[in-house]
Amino acid sequence: MAILRKFSPIAIGFVLLIVVWQIATMIGGHQAALFPPPLKVGEALAAIVSDGSIFTHIQISLFRFFMGYMAAVTAAIALGLVLGRLPFIWQVIDPIVQVLRPVSPIAWSPFIVLWFGIGNMPAIVIIFIAAFFPVLLSTVSAVKKVEKTYLRIAANFEMSEIETLRKIILPASFPMIANGLHMALGSAWIFLVAGEMVGAQSGLGFLIVDARNALSLDLVMACIVMIGVLGLILDKLIHYFEAWVSRIWGGAK
Repeated sequence: MAILRKFSPIAIGFVLLIVVWQIATMIGGHQAALFPPPLKVGEALAAIVSDGSIFTHIQISLFRFFMGYMAAVTAAIALGLVLGRLPFIWQVIDPIVQVLRPVSPIAWSPFIVLWFGIGNMPAIVIIFIAAFFPVLLSTVSAVKKVEKTYLRIAANFEMSEIETLRKIILPASFPMIANGLHMALGSAWIFLVAGEMVGAQSGLGFLIVDARNALSLDLVMACIVMIGVLGLILDKLIHYFEAWVSRIWGGAK
């Protein structure tokens, strides 16, 4: 019963979305080929699920996503923990970060394709750029806000800097870092699709472009639905990961 109560709001939200979507197609005055209704999109989705083609593209997209996202998270947290402890160095690097951060990863795509070619790497690099800065900034900010009392305790126990980072600073700053992980996940998932549109021959982004070129807008919408559902699943997974880590460090119920 608890599981049903937990997922019932999600089900209600999906039903409400489908109802609004159907009403919009009915009163919008567009042809079904230009604005596919839910039933037509469902048929297109069922077709690519039944022939198995969608699973190949999902597998490739998820591989690219996790490669880019995990690399960005690892690098950003490690660098953020260090820079948060070195205020002067951060003051030098922060303006550079603030200049690069607002630049869309897609703006780098001409160079990325030239440097890394066509295939997995362009999408992975774009995901890395999209995820890196939110996690880096949240980590640096979190480290700066760690209670000084914790640091004095670490000094009293003569803990090394590595031990202090691992046992004191990282657990204390994780709740704020988790916010960066959430923001980075959404940004990285969005730019995964964009990256696959410009530098890949497979994946969900490529499938959208291919369906658009064939004027199969029902398939385009089916891919959009799949991307949204996968994004929701990824967001829930990182939420569970955050809760699991917090339980280990005593920060959750």
